[in-house]
Amino acid sequence: MITAEISRSMFKNSLVLGVFAIVTVGIVAITQQSTAERIVAAEREARVAALAQILPAGSYDNHLLDSQVEVHDPLLGNRAPTPAYIATLDGQPAAVILQATAPDGYSGAIYLLVGVLADGRLSGVRVVGHKETPGLGDKIELAKSPWIRSFDGKSLDDPDESGWAVKKDQGQFDQFAGATITPRAVVTAVHNALRYFDAHKHELFTTETPNG
Repeated sequence: MITAEISRSMFKNSLVLGVFAIVTVGIVAITQQSTAERIVAAEREARVAALAQILPAGSYDNHLLDSQVEVHDPLLGNRAPTPAYIATLDGQPAAVILQATAPDGYSGAIYLLVGVLADGRLSGVRVVGHKETPGLGDKIELAKSPWIRSFDGKSLDDPDESGWAVKKDQGQFDQFAGATITPRAVVTAVHNALRYFDAHKHELFTTETPNG
């Protein structure tokens, strides 16, 4: 009798523990899914905000994150294919935002977004990741210095080939006091992104995008 009661008690406890475990796993799964969805949404909003800094308001009317093509070329400095965001206005190509990497920063790679209008002029450049020295190389960030705006409106022909360098190298772009390597790397990367655009403009603007 006692043995039977013990068995029933053990079975009951096991059943309760099993149900508790299932409920707990379910709650954790739901929480993780909800958290993951919020993270994805936050990341998407951050990307949208970053891209919006590159192109002037009113210069495009499509959703950039839904208009991507994969690109990969040594000129862009990326190890793997990355999305290029195609901007259109009234169904016509307006600009492209390229992801480029300057591999030769002072403290490592510098990651950039480079916006190029359909006519080949730069709409804007922003640094989205780097490990440059605070107070010196970090002036490539717009929050630290307006230097990155010096690319606005530039193209392959303006300045000419020799002008695409820092002033210490007889070019047209300022360097930072005590930090020449960082701006030199960024200037080279932006110039290379323009060279890539010039060579692949037709391909970029005629490739079918997911919402194209």
